[in-house]
Amino acid sequence: MGTIRLLSAPIRSFVRFPLVQFAVVVALILLLQDADEHSLLGGIFDGLDRLVDSTVTMVSDIFTVKSFTKSWLTFGFMIAYVYLACWLILYMARIALRAMADVAARTNLFWLRSAIARERGIGAYQAWVPLERIRPAHIPQQEWEATYAWPPNNQPPYPPLRQRLLRGVVSYVLVFLIAAALLQAFTPFPVLNWLADLAKAAVGMHSEGDRR
Repeated sequence: MGTIRLLSAPIRSFVRFPLVQFAVVVALILLLQDADEHSLLGGIFDGLDRLVDSTVTMVSDIFTVKSFTKSWLTFGFMIAYVYLACWLILYMARIALRAMADVAARTNLFWLRSAIARERGIGAYQAWVPLERIRPAHIPQQEWEATYAWPPNNQPPYPPLRQRLLRGVVSYVLVFLIAAALLQAFTPFPVLNWLADLAKAAVGMHSEGDRR
C-alpha cells in the first residue's frame, strides 16, 4: 500500500494541478457534446445544456445580459457544473474505496489487514505527535489522550457532522456577505442589490411552482 502510494504521488500531484483539471473538464464537455443525441452521453449533455440555459436565464432576470456576457456565463456555468459533478463522483468513489479497504482489513481479505493497519497506524502516529509535544509533564499521557484525542466513551472529541456543516455554511455566508458589502461600499458594483434581486426572483419562482 505504501509503495503504491509512493509511486502514484507524482501522478496525483499532476492531476491536482488546476490547469490539468481545467483541461480535463473541457475535454469531458467536448466529449459529451460530440456524443450521439440518443446515447447516454448525449442525454447527459442535453440535461447539462438545459441546466446551464436555465441558470443563465435566471441570471439575466436579475441584471442585463448581452451576447458577450451571455457567452461567458454559459461557458462559466458549464465548466462549474461539470467540475462539481466530477468532484462529487471522485468524492463518492473515495468513500467507496475507503469502505472497501475497511471491509478488506476487517475480514483480512487477500491478507491485507497488516498492510492497511500499518499504513493507518503510521498516519495516526503522525497525527498524534503534535498533540503529544504540547502535553505538560505533570499530566499523564493516558489522561491527556482521554481528554483531547480518544475519550473513554469512544465518542469523537469534536461536534457532530450536522453541527460542523451548519457552522461552516454560516461562516461562508458571513464572509460572502461581508465581501459583498465591501464591494458595494467601495466599488461601483451594487452586489447587495443583485443578491436581493436574486432572492426575490428565487422566491417568485418558488411561489409560482407552488401555485402550479
